[in-house]
Amino acid sequence: MTQTPRRNAARVRWWRWRSNPLRRRSDRVEAWIVLLSWCLAVLCGALAAPVAAGAVRDALAAERAQARPVSAVLTERAPRTPPATSDGSGGDTVWATVRWTAPDGTGRTGRAEAEPAAAAGRRVTVWTDRAGALVEAPLSATEAQFQAVGTGVLAGAGAAAAVWACGRLARRRLDRLRLERWDAEWARVGPQWRRRMTG
Repeated sequence: MTQTPRRNAARVRWWRWRSNPLRRRSDRVEAWIVLLSWCLAVLCGALAAPVAAGAVRDALAAERAQARPVSAVLTERAPRTPPATSDGSGGDTVWATVRWTAPDGTGRTGRAEAEPAAAAGRRVTVWTDRAGALVEAPLSATEAQFQAVGTGVLAGAGAAAAVWACGRLARRRLDRLRLERWDAEWARVGPQWRRRMTG
């Protein structure tokens, strides 16, 4: 019993690409669309991921550079019970009114997080921008890196999916054109075929 050479298996695998009398022009176009779609999807995904990650990393680094920790004083006793969160459990901190000094020397007041039932006059750390206005605490370097990587992965996957979807739309349009051509061909050949069949 003889085995089929491996060379024939390779030929079968590339059937769509070799010359074949049954292959239509639309088959060649579809093969190129598939190849280009996959290549462009990989390329766009590989380019979009580091660009998006770098943009997020730079933006978060700029936020960290502008935010400054400032010592503030509670102007009132903090509430005893933290507000309930969306899952029904209480948080670890409460909101209370605090007072701090801005870089220009003026006194400012605002709402900041503090420990429950903290006494008035207790010091807490708040984050301000260069003008002295309260801002959210910036992400740590590790958190910023994690967010940048996550954004890069999502951007790369989104770019690749968009290119792949465009390729699918092009193939659907090609299939529609094929069906229209087949309908036109059958409208021309069908009556002749029926005459031959019925004699």
